[in-house]
Amino acid sequence: MSNRQRSLLSNRPTSTWPDGVARHILDRVDSTNAEAFRLAPSLSGPAWIMARRQEAGRGRRGRAWADPPGNFAATLVLRPQGGAGDAARLSFVAALAVHDALRGLCGPHANLALKWPNDVLLNGGKLSGILLESSGAGGQVSLLAIGIGVNLAAAPDMSEVEPGALRPVSVAAETGLQVDADDLLDAVAVCFDEWHRQLRAYGFGPIRNAWLARAARLGETITARTGAAEITGRFEGIDDSGALVLVTPRGRQVIAAADIHFGG
Repeated sequence: MSNRQRSLLSNRPTSTWPDGVARHILDRVDSTNAEAFRLAPSLSGPAWIMARRQEAGRGRRGRAWADPPGNFAATLVLRPQGGAGDAARLSFVAALAVHDALRGLCGPHANLALKWPNDVLLNGGKLSGILLESSGAGGQVSLLAIGIGVNLAAAPDMSEVEPGALRPVSVAAETGLQVDADDLLDAVAVCFDEWHRQLRAYGFGPIRNAWLARAARLGETITARTGAAEITGRFEGIDDSGALVLVTPRGRQVIAAADIHFGG
């Protein structure tokens, strides 16, 4: 805790920031998700935590997430209702929020898409990743951290990512635009709040439909890798739990967790 500086700006004025949601801006932190769990006992409601520099960011399956200066690293910490399945659906809410926030900041011609289960693409490359971490007991999730990383200023080199991964891209390199992390936080917070209200009011159906409308490679052949196994098939969509649905030579298969690779 002593090796980082903290600046609390939860009262930063804005006309659109969601009511009842706190905002914490850190100069430097190891991981915004880790900070979310440290801060959670003192929170009275949901909060966004953003860091100017994140030095030990994590992706899915414990992979490192590089965060050079100018990129976006933030976590929404909240106490959701329900179990692990309900919490998992919030990753789709988060993906929609990031997509729509970037579309608003970059303009309607930005070639953005969503890759199952939790990536945002720009011009076919990986722009953003989302990581959910939770705690709870008895099948219930009592605390959820939704970590979001976006390559605004710079992206890792291909040599820094695993073989077969999509090329990393940044907003600056792909569009020539300079998007400020504070502006993106404002936009993502508002978009998340709007989509979360949709989920609470109408269930997962509208979220599922909106996500599919933005999905990359829908109707095309993709490969899902689960450990040593590979399943290739036509990307039919996602089901009511958010699981991937592929149509394969062996029939329709529902996949709850996997790494997705394009190109068959």
